[in-house]
Amino acid sequence: GPDVRNACARHLHDLDTAAKRGLLWDLEAVDHALGYFPAILRLNGGRFEGNPFELHPSQAFIIGSLFGWKWKATGLRRFRRAYIEIGKGNGKSPLAAGIGLYCLTVDNEPRAEIYAAATKKDQAMILFRDAVAMVRQSPVLTDRLQFSGGAGKEWNIAYLASGSFFRALSSDDGQSGPRPHVALCDEVHEHRNGQTIEMLERGFKSRTQPILLMITNSGSDRKSACWEEHCHAIKVAAREVEDDTTFAFVCSLDEGDDPLDPVKGPACWKKANPLLGTILTEDYLADVCRQGRDMLGKRNLILRLHFCVWTDADSAWMKRDAWEAIEDPDLRIEDMVGRKFWAGLDLGATKDMLGLAFLFEDGETDDGKPCFALFAQGFMPAEGLAERAKEDQAPYPVWVEQGFVTATPGAITRLDYIAQHLFEASIDGDLQALAYDAWLFKKFQEELDALGVSFPIEEHPQGFSRRRDSELFMPDSINAFEALIYDGRIRAAVNPALRSAVMSAVFTTSPAGLRRFEKSKAT
Repeated sequence: GPDVRNACARHLHDLDTAAKRGLLWDLEAVDHALGYFPAILRLNGGRFEGNPFELHPSQAFIIGSLFGWKWKATGLRRFRRAYIEIGKGNGKSPLAAGIGLYCLTVDNEPRAEIYAAATKKDQAMILFRDAVAMVRQSPVLTDRLQFSGGAGKEWNIAYLASGSFFRALSSDDGQSGPRPHVALCDEVHEHRNGQTIEMLERGFKSRTQPILLMITNSGSDRKSACWEEHCHAIKVAAREVEDDTTFAFVCSLDEGDDPLDPVKGPACWKKANPLLGTILTEDYLADVCRQGRDMLGKRNLILRLHFCVWTDADSAWMKRDAWEAIEDPDLRIEDMVGRKFWAGLDLGATKDMLGLAFLFEDGETDDGKPCFALFAQGFMPAEGLAERAKEDQAPYPVWVEQGFVTATPGAITRLDYIAQHLFEASIDGDLQALAYDAWLFKKFQEELDALGVSFPIEEHPQGFSRRRDSELFMPDSINAFEALIYDGRIRAAVNPALRSAVMSAVFTTSPAGLRRFEKSKAT
């Protein structure tokens, strides 16, 4: 890609001008660093378990640049900052963990502090656990390093020979005064602000050759610290900005590249995924791209995470043909009598359409995975129906006449109608649970009580946060539902009102890549 080509051109330019700029290209140091990874480090997980860490050429370029460039006058490392932006699944965390272990054991820095850093401790622990697994797999490192914490609960890696350590750190720890020799910041696009990076860099003042390694996917927030670092990195690589202390390796696409194009797309995949064919497979990315073409709500997330495209946060959910592919005109709820089913309820009062959905067991695939049949019914107040149809440009009266939407008498949706509808369905089927949004549910519960019926119920939170009192989580539910669609394990009864709602649904995406529907942005 263009920014990696610029980084390579910068390297060649630096070789030509090193002498007059006081720089030194230390090939012996390069060879030592490149040799350390396969000789000392072992990979972990899946088919790579226990294998030597053989560096891909892109990784060798990064490692060689960081440890080969020095200041001629002092012999100290040139680069104090490194920004690496690369597609998801290209070994970012193991590479960063390996760099941390190299600096811990080779730099001879007295009382070196190596941190896997993030805004949240859970995120910081991902990279740290990679480092722990590497040490566990390496006979050489196992003899030299010691852990604090039991197996699976390690929180510190100590190198007693130099009084140094490697541990996880987050801004939530409230720790003040760290003096990092190396700070490894993973998934910088998820950082809420630049506080963590600033805290770590302030601690560099007592170190002679510290490294801040920022390694990330692309993001969407152009007011974030990550976007600022991204812009600076591409300018440094292009030599538009003179910064001899920053190394930049930013994977990106060329203008006109469309990775989702089914014909031309594969030709540009490697620009954002240099380890394609080493870790990632073409079949995997082909499936990812198919989802991006069909589900508009996933498109931006896929472009960001897999192809290093900085996107807007919001986008529509799904293409019409992807939804229509699961519609079955022969599907009838009368054929579901006696089957287990689950219900989902989203209440509304006046302008909102109320939704009640039923999901029935519907056999299984050849390999034993369950399949499902989906039915949904809309409910709206009859009063003002024509005005709302004009305002929303939706044929509500037609849908009512066709039976896809129920118009309840009055100016507000009658919850007793919905309760009766649910009760009748439960008589014919085996209702396992009713999932609900908390809005107005107490009033709906009163209607159920009036009918003298009760069901197992579970609240379904609508936001980004996972609540301890509910196993249901909107981002997980979205992913699970999309998986059913793409696995061909769900069919839906034809309902143009439901189809219209699906076509108008819009996501908001969190910095962590979580998605939830945003009503205020829907059409």
